[in-house]
Amino acid sequence: MDVLAVHKETGVAWNEVADRYSHGKRDEAEVIAFLQSGGNYLFEAERQILGDLKPWCRSAIHLQCSGGLDALSLLRQGAAEVVGVDISERLLASARRKAEALGAPASWYGCDILQTPEVLNGTADLVYTGKGAICWMMDIAAWAAVVARLLKPGGRLFLYEGHPLNGVWDTEAGSYVLHPEDGNYFSDQIKEGLPIEGSAAVARHRYWTLGQVLNSVCGAGLKIERFQEYPEPFWNEFPNMPAETQHRLPHAYALLARKP
Repeated sequence: MDVLAVHKETGVAWNEVADRYSHGKRDEAEVIAFLQSGGNYLFEAERQILGDLKPWCRSAIHLQCSGGLDALSLLRQGAAEVVGVDISERLLASARRKAEALGAPASWYGCDILQTPEVLNGTADLVYTGKGAICWMMDIAAWAAVVARLLKPGGRLFLYEGHPLNGVWDTEAGSYVLHPEDGNYFSDQIKEGLPIEGSAAVARHRYWTLGQVLNSVCGAGLKIERFQEYPEPFWNEFPNMPAETQHRLPHAYALLARKP
């Protein structure tokens, strides 16, 4: 597989659906107002693990930053400055507009994550990513190597992501029923499609097992400090399943690792 070519096609697809994904300028105005009022788009679970970033985080890099909501929220969490990296120039343009309106200490790079500029090597106290991000990466080991080279010694990776078990269930069912085609946790199947219908562009994604994620992080030389699973989905993936049923199995996880 030509990983960079696949990522490039996915970037074209995200550019195509960027306005519908972010709901355009109206959504930007609402985001700016929310952040100006002291709002924070990080989940409570993320805020609890990260804590106050001010004492230790001079620079945070958000890989696959999309329209900048979480990157700018890291400033509210205490980071002194943020850097966003994403393959979609249209989503980055939205992030830039928000940052400019807020006067935020932020910079933005448009590129494949695997080609994140070397000028950023060793600059990050924190690399943050997740919420449906790493499924678009076709090489998890290469992704982890990028994280490792961006971190300062002692810097941390924080990943909050959808649990790979989500991919095995029939999302339209009212209880846990294996999907007739995708119900194999260990499948390495690559799928096509975006979370917004109507795009003619091709975007490819896949689920990485917990073992693959953890081993990639360890293989890049990072030391895992915390791993936690959560019963709550971070988006409405199972609209017909009662919450009490959903919460019997994990739907998200958090990973904190440190570069020695």
